Amino acid sequence: MNLPNILTTVRFMLIPLFVGVFFSPLEKSLLYSVIIFILAGITDVLDGYIARKYDVITKWGQAMDPLADKLMQLTVLICFTLKQFIPIWVISIYGIKEISMILGGIVLYTKKDKLVVPANSYGKIATIVFYIAILAIAFDFIYGKALIIIAALLTLYAFVRYALLGIQEIKKPPISGTPE
Repeated sequence: MNLPNILTTVRFMLIPLFVGVFFSPLEKSLLYSVIIFILAGITDVLDGYIARKYDVITKWGQAMDPLADKLMQLTVLICFTLKQFIPIWVISIYGIKEISMILGGIVLYTKKDKLVVPANSYGKIATIVFYIAILAIAFDFIYGKALIIIAALLTLYAFVRYALLGIQEIKKPPISGTPE
């Protein structure tokens, strides 16, 4: 197992740690859980950078890295929703998007020559704004609620872009055999 995959594995382990600390009776449980969330974000950036820079990209990493990211994001959203830091419609948007992306990805992968739609810049921007919004809400900054709305809207926009690309790919005729 290479370093990027180890970092992804660590990110999986940070998810239950986040939940345990977030709901713990510790005086500064929110601060400590946010530190865990930030650490997860750092491992995400590092594993991608290291994998690309040193050409140690693996199939396991390609599949598990986004899964770890999405599970962490959904975990944070669920926890913040349960504590009423954010409205339930925000997690509804993320949940519908992620379920649709998973189902669409399965269809494209199984029906269209193992096609994987790569991440688009809007999705990455939405993730960055999401991280900033969570931090702003956790630290009770004045624009935290506005940032989570912007993150949700960016997520919707990124999803529409993914969906349109996926529909284009589905409409393409299948690749048959080798050229003659």
